[in-house]
Amino acid sequence: MLDTVQHRAQPQAGVPQNHLAQEFVETLRLAVPLMLTQLGQIAMITTDLALIGRLGEDAVAAAALAHTVYFVSFTFGLGLMAAVSPLAAQAFGAGDVRLIRRSLRVGLWVALLISLPMMASPLYGEQILLALGQAPQPAALAQRYLNGLAWGIAPALGFIALRSMMSAVNRPQPPLWITLAAIPVNAVLVYALIHGLFGLPELGLFGAGLATTIVNLGTFVATLAIAGLRKPFSDYRPLARLWRIDWPLMRQLIALGAPISFSLLLEYGLFSSAALLMGLISTTAIAAHQIALQVTAVLFMVPLGIGMAATVRVGHAFGRGDPAAVKRAGLAAAVLGIALVSALTLAIILGRYQLGRLFFGSNEASAPTVALTATLLLVGATFFIADGLQTIMGGALRGINDTRMTLLFAAIGYWGIAFPVAWVLAFHAGLGAVGVWIGFSVGTFVYAGLLILRFRMLTRRLAG
Repeated sequence: MLDTVQHRAQPQAGVPQNHLAQEFVETLRLAVPLMLTQLGQIAMITTDLALIGRLGEDAVAAAALAHTVYFVSFTFGLGLMAAVSPLAAQAFGAGDVRLIRRSLRVGLWVALLISLPMMASPLYGEQILLALGQAPQPAALAQRYLNGLAWGIAPALGFIALRSMMSAVNRPQPPLWITLAAIPVNAVLVYALIHGLFGLPELGLFGAGLATTIVNLGTFVATLAIAGLRKPFSDYRPLARLWRIDWPLMRQLIALGAPISFSLLLEYGLFSSAALLMGLISTTAIAAHQIALQVTAVLFMVPLGIGMAATVRVGHAFGRGDPAAVKRAGLAAAVLGIALVSALTLAIILGRYQLGRLFFGSNEASAPTVALTATLLLVGATFFIADGLQTIMGGALRGINDTRMTLLFAAIGYWGIAFPVAWVLAFHAGLGAVGVWIGFSVGTFVYAGLLILRFRMLTRRLAG
């Protein structure tokens, strides 16, 4: 069995491994299921918010506050889980079955151990929100939602660890099918627990959070079962000795993943600050910014999927000691990302007014907000491309275990350049909301450029 698995980890005979076109195909084959899985996660969050909206504006506002608290802690765990992918991909490229198994095992252990302190933030969300100056009523409502949501952190992170391992062995489809199946289940369960249908108790916001936790647990258990029972995953015996903690590899995973976590937090903090800046400008600016940002979030799933695929493809090449393939994998991912994001960006530019009217309507009263949304989407065209490029190149660098410099570059790009430029253009150059988006575009381009230079330098070092 070991020989069979090792053979799968090596380039197949007769496949033009040195051909760039083949690299495009393999990257796209990995990226598409990863993109769709991420879009499925967004669909579930959107469904939750839509169903919570039936409870009134206060409930929606509380859910927004709750998500702010929840995602700060969850983002930190997300970065650590992202480190499973390069470790497992490098092991797959090297044909090291045992290391694939160990990478998953430490990922699951870290998911469990980190979730315990991470739960403290959601479970004390009301106190945190009050300390940040939020009104008592929305803070109390947010706490109800968080009381149900907090318990789903561990299975959600465990699902990401399993998904990372499956992607690393070129099988990203099972998490996608499970996510797609979970979308309607999540909708029914959220609605039932909010309103007390099918004999279930009426739990309101707490029920919405609890439903999400139950769905997270279900997706984790389903993915774990597939990993343990279905080929090709069962060939790796991924659940063998699951009770043992591999401390040396865990330290390596944390050293690799912690900079990713802090980079994500810097990015999350920047976009959170954008809402505060818009609040200083006008209500129209806040509304237009939120819609433009939501469009960006959906568009972002395309380069995010390519970035995840880049981590795997670069990791495979790095694991088998092929510097030329490392460079080729990064180049293919970058070109593919620029092409797809540019095409989507063009579509958004052409349909920017329609997108604004979709959210705000076409009446005369909403015309200023629609116009500003369209302007932000136009200005954001450069930002979309830069943000996609930084995500892809960050993923490529993870494939060769380079994450510390990425953290430094994120600090420079986001907080050394993007925020100061946004502040100056918005409030001293009189550009308002447009100035904020220009600042973010400039900073993100600098960040992306630094990542490209870093990848070129490291690939030359590997080749030389």
